[in-house]
Amino acid sequence: MTVSNTERALLDSIDEYEIVSLTAALIDAGGENPGDTEEKSAKVLADHCRALGFDVRTVEVAPGRPNVIVSIGSDERPGVLFVGHSDVVPAGTGWTTDPFSAVVRDGRIVGRGACDMKGGLAAVVAAMTAVQRAGLADEHPMTLACLVDEEDTGLGIRAFVADPPPRNYSHCVVAEPTDLVTIVGCRGAANLEIEVRGRSAHAGQPRNGANAIAAAARIIAIIEESQIELDENPDAELGPATWNVGTISGGTGTSMVADRCVLTVDRRLLPGEKAADVVGDLRSRIEAAHVTGSGIDVTIDVAMEMPGFLTSVNDGLVGTAVQSVLDARSETVTDIWTASCDGGFVAQQMGIGTVVLGPGEIESQAHRPDESVAVQQLTDSARAYALIATRIGALAGL
Repeated sequence: MTVSNTERALLDSIDEYEIVSLTAALIDAGGENPGDTEEKSAKVLADHCRALGFDVRTVEVAPGRPNVIVSIGSDERPGVLFVGHSDVVPAGTGWTTDPFSAVVRDGRIVGRGACDMKGGLAAVVAAMTAVQRAGLADEHPMTLACLVDEEDTGLGIRAFVADPPPRNYSHCVVAEPTDLVTIVGCRGAANLEIEVRGRSAHAGQPRNGANAIAAAARIIAIIEESQIELDENPDAELGPATWNVGTISGGTGTSMVADRCVLTVDRRLLPGEKAADVVGDLRSRIEAAHVTGSGIDVTIDVAMEMPGFLTSVNDGLVGTAVQSVLDARSETVTDIWTASCDGGFVAQQMGIGTVVLGPGEIESQAHRPDESVAVQQLTDSARAYALIATRIGALAGL
């Protein structure tokens, strides 16, 4: 696609220094989840955007945990919704730098959240700044929803889709790290906690008790059998839904029959699947296998649910995103994602075409010591976001 003179001026106005500075400030503000709140990061973003003259709204989802909704342009025209999050995973050990004191070295910003996803937030703000300065905001409205708790239970996105801003959106771009590959779909996720209650007894007479750990082992075998069935019925684009038993804890001593055992389980969801249905099926399998009874009781709780989504490659947003990245001087393809993200909520509950597209490499950089993102990718992302926003109006027939 030929880049117009207006678009070329827009691309040239993207300020790398502003992107790096905001990324660094957001990294320095922290926001480990679990263990901290996003309040400082939210304030950095909100103050920065207010200084630019953007419309900024904060909504406290929980104490010290505000969603920040930033908009430019008219609210009378459908715009592009960009989604990101202000929390980061705990820093952990193994860093060669202070994880919450950003540094730039060898063309990369290093710090916890640089890749996932403080850099993506800064790139969206830079794109909004360029569109605003070019006088194009009213014709091409943009909103950034910076949400809390993406890395844990999704409090932020649930609150946002339940009470979105009084604006209309034609499409959504989730600015998670994809190495600037346009992601058209991802599976969702459900975190389940399975508690098995038994009856304690002396290990010398185990039949007097009901061993919760042994019952939990049978449940794990049932989950493995379910996975075989899922593998035989994959989605054509996203592959099969999957189970993973993440943790197991139980018992109080070697010489005692375990009266309690808890499993935490990850179940990746295909678009349209609901955690409640998955739990219902698992309960039916457990009952059919006669795991319960004789002193054994099982409860299953959903600790977190995030829906998946799949946007058709024929959706105009996909082609616009791909071409915009190309025109921003970066190679691109489309793909599906092995991770899950807030985009599933947007696609499911707001009913708009959604892609995931952002700077950074989620598999090789995110959630690791010395997390980093290339400065050039931040700039390329900002340019692509600006082009997407200004091209969507034509796509929507406006």
